[in-house]
Amino acid sequence: MNYTIKQANLENLDETAVLFNLYRIFYRQEDDYEKCRNFIRERLDNDQSDIFLIYVDNKAVGFVQLYKLYHYVKLAKQWLLSDLFVHPNYRGKGLSVALIERAKKWCDETGACGLMLETEKTNDIGNTLYPRCGFEYDGLHNYYYWWR
Repeated sequence: MNYTIKQANLENLDETAVLFNLYRIFYRQEDDYEKCRNFIRERLDNDQSDIFLIYVDNKAVGFVQLYKLYHYVKLAKQWLLSDLFVHPNYRGKGLSVALIERAKKWCDETGACGLMLETEKTNDIGNTLYPRCGFEYDGLHNYYYWWR
């Protein structure tokens, strides 16, 4: 499948927000395009994340969103692969792998030591995809959350 990957900016805010809204719906969140659009705008306006869009036939069909972190052992910058989504109509065509490869290349371009991610235990697709793309499962750590 022919595709192109471009870094998102405010010029493609709307198409990024549409995909981000669909991504959140996939994770059982309410449909809220405007809230998603505002969230993405704020990330881009404040240089808080880097987003790459994948296009097929000039249509954005997926994205990966990365947040900068720092690794305490390696004493280096790393990226949190926070969000990865491909529209259901385009799945199974290698587009997720292409987005992950672009994220790895971003590590090289920015001098980062690597990528980390987490996904739900029930995300069968992701839990199959990530090891296939060279990610190692870290069974030694528990991830905890505190929500206000």
